[in-house]
Amino acid sequence: MRRSVAAALAILLLAAPAALWADAALPVAGKESPPDPRLQWFVDGKLGIFLHWGLYSVFGINESWAFYNGEITYENYMQQKAGFTAARYDPAAWAALIEEAGARYAVLTSKHHEGFALWDTKLGALNVMQTPAKRDLLAPYATALRAKGLKVGFYFSHLDWSHPDYATVRPKDMKPTERGNPFGFPEAGKEDPARWERFLAFHRGQIRELSERYKPDLFWFDGDWERDAEQWDMKGLREQILSWQPDTILNSRMRGFGDYATPEQGLPIVPPEGPWELCMTVNDSWGYQFKDHNHKPTGQIIRTFAEIVGMGGNLLLDIGPYADGSLQPEQVERLKGLGRWTRKHAEAIYGTVRGLPFGHFYGPTTLSKDRRTLYLFVFDTPRDAITVKGVRNKIERVFVVGRGEPATWSRSGGAGWMNVPGILRIDVPKEALDDEVTVIGVNLEGPLDLYHGAGGAAESN
Repeated sequence: MRRSVAAALAILLLAAPAALWADAALPVAGKESPPDPRLQWFVDGKLGIFLHWGLYSVFGINESWAFYNGEITYENYMQQKAGFTAARYDPAAWAALIEEAGARYAVLTSKHHEGFALWDTKLGALNVMQTPAKRDLLAPYATALRAKGLKVGFYFSHLDWSHPDYATVRPKDMKPTERGNPFGFPEAGKEDPARWERFLAFHRGQIRELSERYKPDLFWFDGDWERDAEQWDMKGLREQILSWQPDTILNSRMRGFGDYATPEQGLPIVPPEGPWELCMTVNDSWGYQFKDHNHKPTGQIIRTFAEIVGMGGNLLLDIGPYADGSLQPEQVERLKGLGRWTRKHAEAIYGTVRGLPFGHFYGPTTLSKDRRTLYLFVFDTPRDAITVKGVRNKIERVFVVGRGEPATWSRSGGAGWMNVPGILRIDVPKEALDDEVTVIGVNLEGPLDLYHGAGGAAESN
């Protein structure tokens, strides 16, 4: 005799292990904690452009590290000041390209590890006024970005391998027998804490200049690794910055006192918790290097970006201008190609949250903030229907993002009496495929209701 569905469920719930019935305890799609309101523009923005521009652009060599690692003498490195002209620097053109790429913010190197400042700082002579450029390069950058509605970011290195008071204290965990690079550390027994305090006053003073002159939306710090949080007084620095500019956000290179994580170059396999951003170069170098012609294909950049937004993160894509301020043509081409794709698929990118956990779809996904639209990023030409597993919602509409045309779909299998949904199968029209990455939108009836369990045996149906 056929049992009722209710009776069958009762028997199964008693007989089957609980793990087979409960959804797995993994992060729920689109359910990450809301960010600090200061960071909302950053979390929604998804894409920024990083610009490494400084003395190193003259010879086209490794920025700062060239002398630190002995590839060139310090004196020869500093000879680059004579060639830093900024003669073709056009910040309005930079801003237009950044906007065209689809970025919502940019980060410019105000000062790298060698200590050369791109503004006329009153706290040290090593700055742009010693070069043929002989003018503040940060103010026109900030003005041009804001004219386009873009957020303004500054990279700033905590350490300063040129400052006479920098290499004056050693980290607490540094062994007495360890010499360390003389640009970074004094010999054991030759520490001078009073000089270190003078350096910290200089360090704070330059950050205050940047804060009060240009009112940046973001500080992208670097170079925190040579001292610990207590030596830097990172807690105090955070408090100072927010007293000068309360809405400024800070990256993670603050020894635990930043606002968001900053993995570098390598795409995370598992996304960091909370807001995060991958910084990645278009070729293999941060600044312009004359030997580096290994520019990533536009399609690779787009795929990487899709994976990042699918994990709820941002991409900070780096380019390296020439010493005269003009941009490498290959990098301009990549940004324009990225912009073609971002404009077409904007609704699946900006303001979205991280998508489905791994295993539900073979590719990145994002969700609208209300969790009622799921976006599927299709990397390759499908040989059959693309499939999505675990979506319990009724489907209102499936469409090709950027074109609006509908896509046909169906469900296959499932066990409705156990609330296990069938597989959603979507036929992607071949004529609708994007040259790089196609995006399919799925409108859901209600917020996403996702099954993420291990299933179980049905003794009756």
